[in-house]
This record gives sequence, structure tokens and C-alpha cells, in this order.
Amino acid sequence: MDKEQPTGELIGFFKALADANRLKILGLLAQDAYSVEQLAALLELRPSTVSHHLARLSEAGLVSARAESYYNVYSLEPGTLEAMAQRLLAEDTLPALAEGIDMGSYERKVLADYTLPGGRLKTIPAQRKKLEAVLQHVVQDFEPGTRYSEVQVNAILFGYHDDTATLRRELVGYGLLKRQAGEYWRPENERP
Repeated sequence: MDKEQPTGELIGFFKALADANRLKILGLLAQDAYSVEQLAALLELRPSTVSHHLARLSEAGLVSARAESYYNVYSLEPGTLEAMAQRLLAEDTLPALAEGIDMGSYERKVLADYTLPGGRLKTIPAQRKKLEAVLQHVVQDFEPGTRYSEVQVNAILFGYHDDTATLRRELVGYGLLKRQAGEYWRPENERP
């Protein structure tokens, strides 16, 4: 399946629904089949406007037409709604829509905002998400599984900021460093 197909299909589906008059048309067609003229009279719209809306809904597979005498009579296609809901709610559909997005861009922006050219922090972020991004960067200087004394930890953290106590406390608080009996270590199974 083409990577762009689910995204394009979803965009087309939601664009078809992104109009109050089209939603009203779907609501009416959910009750009964109607011609363009009947829908136009019920909605107090021009037949050409209703035809335009029906064309959009038809492109999305939400309505179908059948010829009756001189008129086309439109009906709701409930199967399309059900199928789209199932595809949309499938476990892998929504995450797949984010494919190709650089997931590290936020962290890089935060680091650019909070670090000086030499790598030291301008300030320790107060906002939790930004602080976490900074801490994820700082913890890279600790070898997973290696035990460090508090003096060694402070020496590493001083390279980032003078307030080593806050950095140390936050690294432990976020679980990026573990502490026991005056020793610190970076857990081996934590994400970098």
C-alpha cells in the first residue's frame, strides 16, 4: 500500500465531512433517499449548491445515486462510514500517519534554545518537557552501568551548569540516573 494513500484518503474523507451543509445532507440521507431538488428545498439551498455537496460526498464514497425517472436519488453509503471508522481506529493507522516526521526535532530545538555554543546550559528549563529534553542530552555523558561517586557526577554536570545539585536531582527524578548509597549510575535499559 502506498504510504500517501491512507493520508490522502483520510484527508479526502474529512474534507467531505468538513462542511455543515454536507453533514446536514448526510443526516437527511441517513433517514431516507432524496433527489437534489428535495434536498435543496429541505436545506433552503440552490440545487447547484446541493449538487456540488453531493459530488464531494460521492467522491468520498459516502453517498451513491440511482436513477429514478428523470431524477437521481441519493442514498447514504453506511458501509463507507463503518469501513473508514475501522481503518481509522486500527492500531497501526494513526501512528502510520506520522511516518517521515523527524521525532528528534523538538529536542534539537530545545537544546539550541537552552545551550551556549560550548554546550553549557544558559539556564535549566522550568517547563517539564523542555527539562526532559535537556536531561536526555546531559545523561549521554554517563556510561550505562558504570558507577559514579557524587563528586564524579558533579564534575560531569558542572560542564553543563553551575547548579549541579538541581541537575543531579532532576536526573534521578526522571529515572535517567539511579542513586543508592552515595553512588549514581545510568540504567542500561533506559532510552538514550
